[in-house]
Amino acid sequence: MKIGLEFPQRYYPRSFLGLLLLAFLLVAAPLIIAFYNAAVYVEQLAGQSQTAVSQAARASRGSRLLVEQTTALERIVRQYLILDDEDLLKDYSRLRSNFKTNTSELSLQQLDEVQLAELNSTIDMEQALYEQLMRRPATRQEKTALVGGYMVLSDIARNALNTSNALIDREVESMRKTGERAQRTLWFQLAATIPLGVLLAIGVTISIARPIRQLDLAIRRLGAGEFEGGIKVDGPADLKYLGSRLDWLRLRLIELEQQKRLFLRHISHELKTPLTALREGSELLVEGTAGPLSPGQHEIVEILRQKSLHLQRLIEDLLDYHRVQETVGRLDLKTVRLDEVVEQVLEDHRLAVQARRIRPDLRLDPVTLQADEEKLRAVAANLVSNAVKYSPDEGMISLAVRQQGDEVVLDIGDAGPGVPVEDRERIFDWFYRGEDAPRGRLRGSGLGLAIAKEFVLAHGGRIEILQESGPGAHFRVTLPSGARPPGP
Repeated sequence: MKIGLEFPQRYYPRSFLGLLLLAFLLVAAPLIIAFYNAAVYVEQLAGQSQTAVSQAARASRGSRLLVEQTTALERIVRQYLILDDEDLLKDYSRLRSNFKTNTSELSLQQLDEVQLAELNSTIDMEQALYEQLMRRPATRQEKTALVGGYMVLSDIARNALNTSNALIDREVESMRKTGERAQRTLWFQLAATIPLGVLLAIGVTISIARPIRQLDLAIRRLGAGEFEGGIKVDGPADLKYLGSRLDWLRLRLIELEQQKRLFLRHISHELKTPLTALREGSELLVEGTAGPLSPGQHEIVEILRQKSLHLQRLIEDLLDYHRVQETVGRLDLKTVRLDEVVEQVLEDHRLAVQARRIRPDLRLDPVTLQADEEKLRAVAANLVSNAVKYSPDEGMISLAVRQQGDEVVLDIGDAGPGVPVEDRERIFDWFYRGEDAPRGRLRGSGLGLAIAKEFVLAHGGRIEILQESGPGAHFRVTLPSGARPPGP
């Protein structure tokens, strides 16, 4: 059985460090792309702004110069028509040369149709007026028409300047719209980057957490003694190798468990054979089969018989421990009346209770739960036996069963010496026996309470010792009404 979900191995780097680096790169990729796009947009906007401002500045400067030149041409023509001085025509020719240079530079700018038409109209009209000037107008009417033409030429140049200013405003508006478009695009990228980054982070977390979770589950299974299924960890090569080593550990633990079982079976058989002979011999001596015994001999034989019984009990407890380890996780669930189970257990101890004149205090409410009846009986038997064992003669033990919400509570108390504070944390450990047993009673093997705890945990419940000021020990078992698996 494989642990966890399948994930294609080719998608993983070779090492866990490589997986972490890849994860950081994937999470950072959307941010890097967003920053790159922002830089590209800013660079484009800066380039467009620089080009637009440069063109608008040249166009505006040329248009203002054109207005100044046409105004100067008009002034020289007026002076020439009044003074009739040939030197003024030379000044006109020099200024006209500058005018042509300026119009040539303006024609190379990226002008729209209106600007280009006005510029061509200015050039054509100036050429026509210059030809008219070279014919030396003589009449007053010709001179008036020539001056009026130059006035119109100045007006056309001023219109070209206004058009250039409008071009500047249009370029500024275009840059504003471009900036707004870039801003919207960047906001959209940011809005898309955040959920994309979150999704990538979730995906990367899952890809990293999956092998870690598989390792954790494998370790938990090994710690709980579940060796049935194989262990496989997906992910980088080093984590995959670690999974294979855990599977090797699982196989090794199975092998050791099998060796332990064989050892327990073998040693129990080897011990039972001479122990049986020892018990039978001591019984024969006690019965006087081999002849009458002196009081001292009878006392020694009785000690041998008691110790052989004690040894047999220890061997049986050891075998019980082995059986518990094998069956603790397998529950045969069915509806069980806990109060009836407690009554039957108390009935099994009736002879011991009557012999020592112990008084049971029963408060058993009829409650039912989903549980393994045999294991529940073992829990009650161990706790009742413990209470009878440590209660004084003519003492009292209390047994109570009640429903508490969605849980069933079993309380068992005695009037014995109680459990010392320093032993309350260890009393449920395997083979922990604490203080000596009461006088005249065999000391336990330290397995009863440990077995009870294992069976209670297997049902998803808990067992505890209540700290009370009165004498005796008070054990409480809390079980869910409906069966649920124990916690990790």
